[in-house]
Amino acid sequence: MSRSQRANEPPLNDRARRLLRALVENYVQEGQPVGSRTLARTCGLDLSPASIRNVMADLEEMGLVSSPHTSAGRVPTPRGYRLFVDSLLEVKPLDSHEVRLLKERLSPEMDTRSLVESASDLLSAVTQMAGMVRVPKRDHAALCQIEFLKLSGRQVLAILVMNKNEVQNRILQLDRDYTHSELQQMANYLNEHLAGLDLRQAREQILQEMKAVREHMNTLMLAAIQLGERAFCDEDRDEQVVFTGQTHLMGYAELSSVDKLRNLFEAFNQKRDLLGLLDNCIHAQGVQIFIGQESGHEVLDDCSVVTAPYQVDGQVLGVLGVIGPTRMAYERVIPVVDVTAKLLGAALNSRN
Repeated sequence: MSRSQRANEPPLNDRARRLLRALVENYVQEGQPVGSRTLARTCGLDLSPASIRNVMADLEEMGLVSSPHTSAGRVPTPRGYRLFVDSLLEVKPLDSHEVRLLKERLSPEMDTRSLVESASDLLSAVTQMAGMVRVPKRDHAALCQIEFLKLSGRQVLAILVMNKNEVQNRILQLDRDYTHSELQQMANYLNEHLAGLDLRQAREQILQEMKAVREHMNTLMLAAIQLGERAFCDEDRDEQVVFTGQTHLMGYAELSSVDKLRNLFEAFNQKRDLLGLLDNCIHAQGVQIFIGQESGHEVLDDCSVVTAPYQVDGQVLGVLGVIGPTRMAYERVIPVVDVTAKLLGAALNSRN
């Protein structure tokens, strides 16, 4: 759900809106339920604590705040955060120094994988939450050349050159030894048949050849097909989304229960639900914010997710974002995610 959308906002007068804003800002900063005396000092209104308590009671009845059993103060509900984000939040743009530091960490000289990992690291480090980046879909990566380099034992380094300026390396463990000459012949065979195809097409052609002409191949060519299949199969297993800084979430009291952390870390490991959430954001415009149950995934009911797509040549290649508690500094996180997405897209665009 984007900031421009309105989630059935209840009608609030100016006094209630200012008190809700003060409550959210206090709670985000301190992490403790906010009492009427604190609000009286910080809301900028000449109201008695009794008057503030009356407004708080109205906000609670609307489902915008709640009262923890252990405190007389109140905390925002997901609905309260949504109203705050949609209509009360003042986003603070990053200053030029911050933008320059982010840009320096996203150099066009880096390969795609390094750029993605660096972007995820930046999101995590700057926000102190979990950073995530959806790896660009490989449909756009055309194979230019493949080489095999013999390592120790039965290990071979497969070197994939794509789009003329991106190199990926992966180590393959083989069932038998091959000589340098045999590896060169196998690479020549694959380059002759697969150069210019994107990786998905290359994998499909390899599998077709394995099925269709296996009986007509000599032993070395069959080995070449099998070795190529191994290299591209590893491509399938590559992480489609990069996560960093998950341990930051352990520092937030509202996420620190053993069960919540276990479920979150299982979601990070399995990736399926989170990958689906990111893919759903690919066609959205600008920053998207999911608060609590808005993500549609139970494991994120106590979290907020802030995402933004990144583009190359006007085409969206992926999505990045952060996962943190609903009690996050949205005015800070939103521009960090937005600027990082733009810088990642610019770095990828410069390389192309």
